[in-house]
Amino acid sequence: MSFPLLTATAALPAIGAIATAAVPAARRTTAKWLALLFSLATLVLAGIALARFEPGGARYQLTESHAWIKDFGVRYELGVDGIGLALMALTALLIPFVILAGWHDADPLETKSSRWRPTQGFFALILMVEAMVILSFEATDVFLFYILFEAMLIPMYFLIGGFGDRAHTGSDENAAAQRSYAAVKFLLYNLVGGLIMLAAVIGLYVVAGTFSLSEIAEARASGSLSMATSTERWLFLGFFFAFAVKAPLWPLHTWLPNAMGEATSPVAVLITAVVDKVGTFAMLRFCLQLFPEASKWATPVIVVLALISIVYGALLAVGQRDIKRLIAYASISHFGFIILGIFAMTSQGQSGATLYMVNHGISTAALMLVAGFLITRRGSRLIADYGGVQKVAPVLAGTFLIGGLATLSLPGLAPFVSEFLVLVGTFSAYPAAGIVATTGIVLAALYVLVLYQRTMTGPVKAEVQGMADLKVRELAVVLPLIALLLFLGVYPKPLTEIVNPAVQHTMSDVQKKDPQPEVEAAK
Repeated sequence: MSFPLLTATAALPAIGAIATAAVPAARRTTAKWLALLFSLATLVLAGIALARFEPGGARYQLTESHAWIKDFGVRYELGVDGIGLALMALTALLIPFVILAGWHDADPLETKSSRWRPTQGFFALILMVEAMVILSFEATDVFLFYILFEAMLIPMYFLIGGFGDRAHTGSDENAAAQRSYAAVKFLLYNLVGGLIMLAAVIGLYVVAGTFSLSEIAEARASGSLSMATSTERWLFLGFFFAFAVKAPLWPLHTWLPNAMGEATSPVAVLITAVVDKVGTFAMLRFCLQLFPEASKWATPVIVVLALISIVYGALLAVGQRDIKRLIAYASISHFGFIILGIFAMTSQGQSGATLYMVNHGISTAALMLVAGFLITRRGSRLIADYGGVQKVAPVLAGTFLIGGLATLSLPGLAPFVSEFLVLVGTFSAYPAAGIVATTGIVLAALYVLVLYQRTMTGPVKAEVQGMADLKVRELAVVLPLIALLLFLGVYPKPLTEIVNPAVQHTMSDVQKKDPQPEVEAAK
């Protein structure tokens, strides 16, 4: 039997979570280093998976399949295509930076709330989220995916509610109440979406008699599985609703600004750069593959919702006074671009959407983590409390600017390639939608540059006069992310080679071909 690489990649952080939680309470530093080492070992395994993957080979590779719940046809079935592999690698890449950035976020405070900040628990929960997210990108059994889709909510709930942002302007009691509200709202929204998905999962089993993606695909190809149009549409809506909540898509987005605002900056990165990607990934893997006709039927409405997300999220980002909530609303706008690319049903759009998932994860991590370092120094999330930071902390200001420029998709940085492909794919299929989507680019430039101007330029405010610049640990977090943004901005080929074959399979699932350009005949 070959080495179960996919299982090992997901199991390693889970083992690390248990080991970290078991470290004695007084040995907090040991727990931190242990969590970091397990995350780095997971990154090594993800790198091995990348090296062993053959872009031109079978659709799902490194596969594993074992009986799990025989009476219900549930199997422990894993496999990765280029899309799942890219997002698995993104997750493994970001977690070490999340751990390093949050090195002191769970250190005990000399307050009553210190009991809710066990260092070991904080890092163990991060590793547990990593394990579940990686396994969800690998799962090719629908029921197994559903279990992971729901289970990851539990550690995230405790990370948001139990380890909130210390830079809160109100009292400790008010801060705790807002953290609790944000955590409960996150949990309820996603649980409702998950329950609706559960009904659809059961319905799929009744119709198909299996939860296996490969078996369903074979049954469709042979003609032995056919769904009534109404059945397929109802099942699609059940799956899509849950994924739209997780993504999040307007109008199911309202939990995200609360959760990101109240969480620590590393946990905010975990939410939007890692966990939320499960929703958009699942739209490609499950909605389009399992329900191709229903996906095409719902496309016009979903395109409209994606456009609303793009414009609405960007407009609200422009008007924000809170740095972290601004980044949250910017992410809602970016997720609109991702979903627009998926449902444009063109190869350029879907390739761009997949690249956008990866590049958005890197750029948002860079911007949010630098913002977190800034907020920790000043003790405030309000934009108005800053000014002239670039004069006292030039490296912090410079890295913040690069993260912001990546967020607005400046040419030469990785998100530009993604956004360009999404817009090209959208214009070729839905020209009017492409025109509306470009307004998001203009608004992104507005909210990013205004944010930088108000926080980093101008006279130095007295409260930031003695602000320290980035330290070695913080530079170790930020500089590799910036290097990746630059590298993938000028040379995205390593990603596109992995992603494009998987996109072609998805296009084949929905039986769509790219529109041919209209060329006037020569006179």
